[in-house]
Amino acid sequence: MKNNRRDFLRMSGLTGLGVVAHFLPAYAGSVEELDQIRQQAEQAPPKQRFNMSGYAAPKLETVRIGFVGIGNRGYGAVERMTRIEGVQIKALCDLRPERVALAQKLVEASGHHPALYSGGPEVWKKLCERDDLDLIYILTPWALHTPIAVFSMNHGKHVCVEVPAAKSIAEAWQLVEASERTKKHCMMTENCCYDMSEMLTLNMARQGFFGEIVHCEGAYIHNLQELMFSKEHFYQMWELEEAYKRKGNLYPTHGLGPLCQLLNINRGDKMEYVVSMSSNDFITGPLAEKLAATDAFYKPYVGRHFNGTMNTSMIRTAHGKTIMVQFDVSSPRPYSRIQLVSGTKGVGLKYPEPARYARGHEWLSAAEYKELEEKYMPPLIKKIGGAAKGIGDHGGMDFIMDWRTIDCLRNGLPLDQNVYDAALWSAVAPLSVWSVANRSNSIDVPDFTAGAWKSNQPIDISMEKGGDTKIL
Repeated sequence: MKNNRRDFLRMSGLTGLGVVAHFLPAYAGSVEELDQIRQQAEQAPPKQRFNMSGYAAPKLETVRIGFVGIGNRGYGAVERMTRIEGVQIKALCDLRPERVALAQKLVEASGHHPALYSGGPEVWKKLCERDDLDLIYILTPWALHTPIAVFSMNHGKHVCVEVPAAKSIAEAWQLVEASERTKKHCMMTENCCYDMSEMLTLNMARQGFFGEIVHCEGAYIHNLQELMFSKEHFYQMWELEEAYKRKGNLYPTHGLGPLCQLLNINRGDKMEYVVSMSSNDFITGPLAEKLAATDAFYKPYVGRHFNGTMNTSMIRTAHGKTIMVQFDVSSPRPYSRIQLVSGTKGVGLKYPEPARYARGHEWLSAAEYKELEEKYMPPLIKKIGGAAKGIGDHGGMDFIMDWRTIDCLRNGLPLDQNVYDAALWSAVAPLSVWSVANRSNSIDVPDFTAGAWKSNQPIDISMEKGGDTKIL
């Protein structure tokens, strides 16, 4: 078995993890790279070293945090953590000194005195090597998520990493291998799992409102063109570069994460295969040409073949359930994650808002919805949902996520998301890239749990344990 595992790690690019020396391409720019995606997806998983699903790490009375990346999402995360009991912000890191200085001013006003790191592309390593940190919170551009997460776990730290946690199948396996070997949590900070409507729907599903869930739909439909072409918003235009380098569903997790929790994916069911189809790009390329006509800054983007305007991916599970996930960041459409759940007894739909439910041909009335909300609202939202609405962005779901994570670490409880979720939800992106490039043929989904999905238990939303962390 050891030899089999060694062969698997070699094929997946997982050797040399001690220094994170080798990464297989995260982009599919050639037939060879597309073949690598398929080979890695179809390779039998190695024997599980240790099951991180349901794992409770030793309690941390104080959670000492280092932040890597203080851009658009990073600054907000730092700010939220100043409002949670039992947190010490010990270190701040960003390539740009001015971003570190901005966060320093914020946290010192709250009584934290962090060490500061900036200036070099690998200065984050010095932060992660510190011996006075428990958790590394990673909020960098996508390409650095896995390298920093693996390095951090190898240096004895738990990890919270922004979405997507990995850009390739090989990187997803790196996260799994490191988390299992070090017994350190690797949680992808999928904030949409903590949206109040999504959590209400999850609790309703647990209580049988929908019967057996048959089909779900999610999405990330969000017109980001103004931000993607902004010279200031995405540092060094990194998100526009992402839209050029791969063609597929590049950002599946916001729509997918809550649906996987509804369907108990990795905890009683698993994804079996994906098919994916993309339209041509009808918006991003023409916009680059329009902007370049009056601003030479945009000329390098003229003539590039950007990701398709709309991607639709379909997933079938081992138990015969289906999931549709869409991705569109350029159409002039209202924001939507769809969030449709369809079962044998009922249906729920969040977008277009307001959310609604039905058990027949007509949606329930506003009064009936209010009754469902009062009956099924989960304990976590009852406890801090009201307070969270006034802290941070996105209606409070970011703060609920951070508070819940810190409370679990302080009480020695399993986290709501583990490394298998981070790997799987992220892996849908490269799998979709392969399918799009192969006339929407199906591709197998790796089982990152190595069969443990059959006995892993659903996440606990009862709040019977913990919950004693104060909001400051």
